[in-house]
Amino acid sequence: MRDVALVYALYPDHASALEAARAMVERRLAACANIFAAGRSVYRWEGEVKDEDEVPVLFKTMADQVQALTAALADAHPYDLPAILSWPAAASDAYARWVDAETVR
Repeated sequence: MRDVALVYALYPDHASALEAARAMVERRLAACANIFAAGRSVYRWEGEVKDEDEVPVLFKTMADQVQALTAALADAHPYDLPAILSWPAAASDAYARWVDAETVR
């Protein structure tokens, strides 16, 4: 069994988060995407401190799909410099098999 990975991305609104989640699951780059309630992000951008609402999405995929998923997310993302982060995740055998079956390489 291969390793499961989590990919986290932030979106400016619920509509763009939902669009990305649906697209990645439909393309089978992610088995699942959780869209969370909007939260506040405080960050420095182009010399200014920004304070904005953002919508986080957590994608579940296989480790060998992370590069393809992050590239697809970045390509379609509304931000010039999207925050897309990934890390390996431990999963039960049954869940890992499901994620593996729902993603295509």
